[in-house]
Amino acid sequence: MGNENISTVLVVDDVDVNVMILEEILQTDYNIISASNGKEALELLWSRETLPKIVLLDVNMPEMNGFETIKRIKDDPKLRRIPVIFITTLDEESRALAAGAVDFISKPFKEDVVKLRVKNQIELKNYSDSLEEMVAEKTKEITTSLDAMLEAMANIIEYRNLESGSHVKRVQLYSKVLIDHIMNRSSHYPEYAYQLMLLEPEIIVKSVALHDVGKIGIPDKILLKPGRLDPGEFDIMKTHTTIGKKIVESILIDKKTIHLQHYRDIAYCHHERFDGKGYPRGINGYDIPLVARVTSIADVYDALVCARVYKAAFSFDDAVKIIMDGSGTQFDAQLCKAMFEIQDKFRAIAEEHK
Repeated sequence: MGNENISTVLVVDDVDVNVMILEEILQTDYNIISASNGKEALELLWSRETLPKIVLLDVNMPEMNGFETIKRIKDDPKLRRIPVIFITTLDEESRALAAGAVDFISKPFKEDVVKLRVKNQIELKNYSDSLEEMVAEKTKEITTSLDAMLEAMANIIEYRNLESGSHVKRVQLYSKVLIDHIMNRSSHYPEYAYQLMLLEPEIIVKSVALHDVGKIGIPDKILLKPGRLDPGEFDIMKTHTTIGKKIVESILIDKKTIHLQHYRDIAYCHHERFDGKGYPRGINGYDIPLVARVTSIADVYDALVCARVYKAAFSFDDAVKIIMDGSGTQFDAQLCKAMFEIQDKFRAIAEEHK
C-alpha cells in the first residue's frame, strides 16, 4: 500500500530490470506503480480514481508501443494533462518530444538525472494544478456574481413592464422542460440533443431571463400602452431586440464566453421566425440560433395563455394549437413537436406560477 501523501509515478516498460532500477531510484520519494506495455498502462490509468503525477514511458513494447500510448493519453480528456517522460535512446529524442513528451530519460539510467527530471516535472505539474484550481475558483465566483446579476436584471424587467408578472420565470421554466425533454429523448432528437448538450443547458435556461432586457429602453407610453400598438409604435417596440443585444454585449468584458453568446442570441433573435418573416434581421431556419428558437416557443406560449391589457388569455389547448399551426413557419417544427409532447408540463407551469 503506497503512501497517500506522496506523488505516484507510473513506470511503463516491458523489461523487468528497467522497472526494478527505476523503482530503486525513485521509491524513497514516490509511490511507484508499473505496467509492462501501453495497453496495460491505459487500463490501469482508466481504473484509478487518483491519477499518477507523471508517466515514465518506454518506446519499444509489445501490444502497444510508447508512441501509440502517448497518443491515446493525449486524446483522452481525463488523462491528457499527465506529463509523460519517455524512456528512450538518443536517436528517438526529437520524435519523443514531438509526440507530446515533456522530457526524456536516456538509457542506461543515471540516478541523479532520473531524480532531477522526475522532480522538475512533478513540481511543474503541481504548480499547473494549483493555477487550475485558482482559475476554477475564480470562475465559480464570477459565475455566482453573474447569476445574481441575471436575477437582478430580470427583476428590473418585471418591474419595468407592469404586465409581465412572473413572465420571465415562466419562460425560463418552459425552456427548461423543453430542453430536458429533448435531451431525455435524444434518440428521437439526436441532433438537437447533441447541440443542446454542447450549449450547456443550465446556462441556456439562466440566459433566457434576459430575453426581454431590451424593453428597458422602450418608452413608457409604448411599453405600457393599454391597447394594441399602431405600426409606428410597433416598429419602436421591435427595437427592444437590438437594444437587448447592445445591453448584454456591454455586460461582459470577455466577448467569447458561452454566457454572452446565449444572452446575445436570445435577446437579439427570439422574435425571428423560421420562415424568415420575423425581426430584427429576418433570418430564417437554422440560421436562427437554437437557444433563440427554444425561447421563441416558450415566450409566445406564455404570451398566449396570459391575459394582457389588450387581450384576454387563450385557453391552454388553443395556445398549443396556435403554436402547432405555426410549425415550420413561425417556429422550428422539431421544437413544436417536442412542445406538443409535453404540453401538460407547460400547462402545469402556467397554472403554478400565475
